[in-house]
Parts: sequence; structure tokens; C-alpha cells
Amino acid sequence: MLRNTVCALALIAACGAASAETVFPAKLAGHAVIPAATFVPAPADAPADAKVSGKFTGAARVDAVGTVAGDTGGLHGKRATGLSVPFEGQPFQGLSGFAMNRAEDGSIYALTDNGFGTKSNSPDALLFFHKLAPDFAAGTITMKETVFLADPDRKVPFRIAYEGSDSRYLTGADFDLESIQLLNGEIWIGEEFGPYLIRAGLDGKVKAIYPTMMDGKVVKSVDHPTISGLSKAGTDWTVQRSGGYEGMALQPGTNLLWAMMEKPLLGEDGKPAGNHLQVLAFDPAKGEWTGQGFKFKLAEGATAIGDFNFVDETRAMVIERDNGEGDPSLKCEGEAKPDCFPAPAMLKRIVLIDTASVDADGFVRRIGHIDLMNIADPDRKNRLETVAKRDLTGIMTFPFFTIEDVMRVSDTQIIVGNDNNLPFSSGRKLDAAADNEMILLDVPEMLAAK
Repeated sequence: MLRNTVCALALIAACGAASAETVFPAKLAGHAVIPAATFVPAPADAPADAKVSGKFTGAARVDAVGTVAGDTGGLHGKRATGLSVPFEGQPFQGLSGFAMNRAEDGSIYALTDNGFGTKSNSPDALLFFHKLAPDFAAGTITMKETVFLADPDRKVPFRIAYEGSDSRYLTGADFDLESIQLLNGEIWIGEEFGPYLIRAGLDGKVKAIYPTMMDGKVVKSVDHPTISGLSKAGTDWTVQRSGGYEGMALQPGTNLLWAMMEKPLLGEDGKPAGNHLQVLAFDPAKGEWTGQGFKFKLAEGATAIGDFNFVDETRAMVIERDNGEGDPSLKCEGEAKPDCFPAPAMLKRIVLIDTASVDADGFVRRIGHIDLMNIADPDRKNRLETVAKRDLTGIMTFPFFTIEDVMRVSDTQIIVGNDNNLPFSSGRKLDAAADNEMILLDVPEMLAAK
């Protein structure tokens, strides 16, 4: 159980600026890859519309498969990624969360997010999670099962995209799935549009939807189904777009779910209220928010988090990141060009926090972090080349826009995975879509730190 602990004067450095915190070493122990162009067929009973996905990712609807080139978008120079929408089937997509508890066969429950990034461009993107088995010796990841979410019992409190269908599969126009946990034979998912918590069976059947409650009020995002163009930021909604539950950790011992916002909440003036993220506790056994919570202070240069998982009863890992992608040595000088990254990856970290140490203002203590842009690779475990204007011999970097998966494997190792935002992100190359990667890291010093 969390307890409030005021930082003593001797611990000001540890409780203060992130720049002063310990940086732990990380060594690459394994690397496994699923190629970017990996697709999953829609279920046989899904609407015909779901057989081809990505028809609405541009300014106008396009039905012809593979006719609209994907690119990295304005922030990253609109470089072509080599893949084109619409897709035949559903893209395996980037992974947006790992469950702490594994399946009976030892495989990892991993979540795919809403499809193509927004409500408007993802109505034909089905929502699903997987059972995955990485083989770090072979460098492969086996998809043992894919489970599609559906709402046959009409538990979703608003009209879904496939409302009139018999199967009632959920899509990226309904929810933006970002975090997953397995508890007592059920799946719990944190999402961003509500933000809501979703309770589902291992068969993908939705059992309940829980709105976010904080200080006795419903917390809504700009994409909540009740929000309109007349709604006021900071009053009617306080969660930024893509700012809901990016991470949701299951606490051992208590079995509480701790849901962490991706971005700062808005104040009454409609502007971010500080540079910290709110974390709220939910009791799955009671089906209600407990009223407990704490704040996670972002480091200077960080814009969001990617995942959140406990390593023991009180300590947890948080992925902290900026919005960059690509190696910093190829930063564009001046305007964006095809041979450079206008906003390269600068801050990509796994931060260890102690949820039993929360100061008088509600901020959780940051113990230290590892740098995902500087992973030691003396044994040459890295399987993919990274374009750079510097010598990366013996170094593995993880230069992706969104890194959204972390879990403890043992007392000395963790697994980290990326969300490749297919077909809109690159990272390792200038002109190719990012693959789905998992890296196995030796981090004994971090996992032993208190």
C-alpha cells in the first residue's frame, strides 16, 4: 500500500531534479524482431469493412489497397516509410503495453493500440491483444494467439462504429488501447479516449467499462464521446488528446491497478497544469476508484510516458520519452531534408520509481534511470542497423518516437518494446517503416536500487 513520505533534507537530490538522479548501465542480452509489414486477417464474422484497413488515413476515403504512401508526418519531415495504405487485413501494428502476469504457457500478453492514431482515421482498424513468445536466441517473436475485442452484450455506454453488426467488434474509432494487465483470468485495459478502464474476458468479450473518477468528478478527455466543439478545455475536459492512460501497472500484493496519464492534465485556464502526470488507483475487486494517487514529475525534455509496470510491491518502471525519432547525429541543420531527422530521439529512458516514497506535494520519488539511447552491446546482439553519422560499434540505441512496453523478466533483466505507428514512423532508417522490436536488457544495478 502506498504511504506518504516527506523527503528529508539529506534526500533532496534524490527527490529533486531528474538531472541529478542516478544513471544505471544497461547491456543488450537479446534482440527479437517482427517485420513492419506484418498483418493479421480480420475474423471471419467481422464486417466486410474490416477486411481492408486504413481507408480513412488521408484527407479522403481511399479503397484501393496500397495506393497511398505512408510518411512520417510534419514533425518528422514527411519522409516516405516505404509502406502504403490501405492494407489487406489488419496491421499487427506497434505494441502499446505488456501485462506483468504471463499466460499459462509463459507467453506475454501484449496490446496493439487503436490502429492509425485517431478516432477519425481508425474506424476500420479492429482492436486486439496478443499472446507473444519472443525467442531472443533466434531473434524472432511468435504470435501464438490474437484476440479481438467485441461488445456482444452492449456494455459500451456509447454507439460503437460497428453498432449494427452481429459481431460488434470494437475499432479504433471507439477506443484507443494503451495499457494491459492480466488479473484473475481477465484482461484489464487502460485507454485514452475516455479515458476508460475496460474489463474483458480472455476471449475478448467486454464485461464492463469504467469511467475515470477523480475528486468525485468524472474526468474526460477531448475525445470523450460526450465532448463537442462547444465544450471548454479545462472545464468540460482536462485530458489532452492522446493523454489518457498510456501506462497502467498492477501492484503485487494489493492487486490494485495504478493508471498513469500520458501527458499533464489541463488547468482551469485550458493549459497544462504543471509538468507532471497524474496516477490514480483502481480496485478491480470492488470495481471502483480508491481515491489514492500520486504524481510523476517529467524530466526536462520529456513530453510523455510510454508504459508503467511494477517490479515488486512498491517499486515500478516508467518509460519516459520525448517526441523524437532517429539518431541525434543526423539532426537536420535548417529545414527538414530526406537525409536527416528534424526531431531526432534525445530522451528515451526507463525510470525506476518508489511508490512508497511520495512527498508532501504528492510527487513520487525517482530512484534513477537507464538510457535507451546508450545501451552497451559488447556481444553484438543487435540485429538491425541504425543509420547514423557516428560510430555505434558496441552500442545499441532505441531511437523510436513511441516506446510503449516494459516488463520485468527476472531480478536482473527487463524486456522493452516499441510502438512502430505503422506506417507513420521510422527510427532506425530514414526511409523505411520501423519494425516491431523487443530488446532483452541486463539491468541488475537498476533492479537492485532502492
